[in-house]
Amino acid sequence: MDSPLVPSALRAPFQGRTWRAFLFTLVGLPLSVLAFSLAVSLTSLGVGLLITFLGIPVLAVSLAVSRGLGAVERARVRGLLGVDVPAPAPVRGRTGGAFSWMTAMLRSGASWLHLLYAFAHFPWAVFSFSVSVSFFTWGWGLFTYPVWRWVFPAYLGQDGIQLYGDETRALYLDSPFEVGAACLVGLVFVLLWPPLLRGLTAVDRLLVTGLLGPGRLARRVTELESDRGVAVDTAAADLRRIERELHDGPQARLASLAMDLGLAKEKLAGDPEAAAVLVDEAHGEVKLALKELRDLARGIHPAVLTDRGLDAALSSVAGRSAVPVAVTVDLPGRPVAAIEGLAYFTVVELLRNVSEHARARRASVDVWRSEDRLMLQVRDDGAGGADPARGRGLAGLAERLRSVDGVLAVDSPEGGPTTVTAELPWRA
Repeated sequence: MDSPLVPSALRAPFQGRTWRAFLFTLVGLPLSVLAFSLAVSLTSLGVGLLITFLGIPVLAVSLAVSRGLGAVERARVRGLLGVDVPAPAPVRGRTGGAFSWMTAMLRSGASWLHLLYAFAHFPWAVFSFSVSVSFFTWGWGLFTYPVWRWVFPAYLGQDGIQLYGDETRALYLDSPFEVGAACLVGLVFVLLWPPLLRGLTAVDRLLVTGLLGPGRLARRVTELESDRGVAVDTAAADLRRIERELHDGPQARLASLAMDLGLAKEKLAGDPEAAAVLVDEAHGEVKLALKELRDLARGIHPAVLTDRGLDAALSSVAGRSAVPVAVTVDLPGRPVAAIEGLAYFTVVELLRNVSEHARARRASVDVWRSEDRLMLQVRDDGAGGADPARGRGLAGLAERLRSVDGVLAVDSPEGGPTTVTAELPWRA
């Protein structure tokens, strides 16, 4: 039923995601009854026993049970709705003892949210189950009524579904018109059933995400830890690159220069002409070493970027590019040095990809500010097909941008053109 010739509204009642959502509502009620019963009984028992020491372990067990059932709920949402809700941080006592664990459990905000979910989800599960089952029963029952209407006269001794009846009169759906009308009403219910299920399960997703997942602060801490790791790895990779380039380039030339000058010194008295040739070669090595050092320094942080900003620095990069590049920079000021440097190296890396892989005839670079974001966009008319998942260049660039809350978006269909947009936070 996934044919594009069939409208999506007609395909929806037969799609797997609709039946998975229906199964979600069916399974949700018994699980919610279990969670609610355990939460009410254990919590009330623990609160009642708080006048003694026994109330503390009972409440801790109630919270632990709620966390365990919360893990089942997250698995249910992941398996049937395809929503992956990460688990909150586990509860660990400071000393590893039982009393330390109970104290940590009682102080855990995530554990109390799990308990709150057990109370809050029960009435919603009853409502969701009732509505979804009612729509399913009436919808599919009436829609298929012409197929099974024969059951009534054959086994029940009546002409059809009874709409009304008293001691003197009864109204049945038995005429062809009434059967057809019932079938149409059932079709309406069937077509309304999938969007209704999506709405019901959307509330479940909100409850699970808001109460059973990590809090916003915890998610932010996790993101910052991940971004810090990316930034550290990137810095280490840059240091290794600089060390490798120094070793393979200027260091090797300077070692050769030292040997040439040593030979020239030995030949200076006995063979001045040979010494002059060696000095001339050494002079050439010095110029090459200086050029490599300038290129390396430009790769670390170009002086023109520090002195004159992104406009001049990117224009300099465009002038050295093998592909003609038009640069447009429209900024009200300059961002902080870290953001400005990252923006510069992002454009340099993208233009390097254009020169080496895109087979483009021209490219353009646009830089502007949009509210609190610094926007970069690099376009080319090359062959397209750029995909961050297939190479380390764009993927590494995206990770570097994420380390400062940036975003990299690539639009590169086969055959081109390619548009890469980067967003960075604007910090003046």
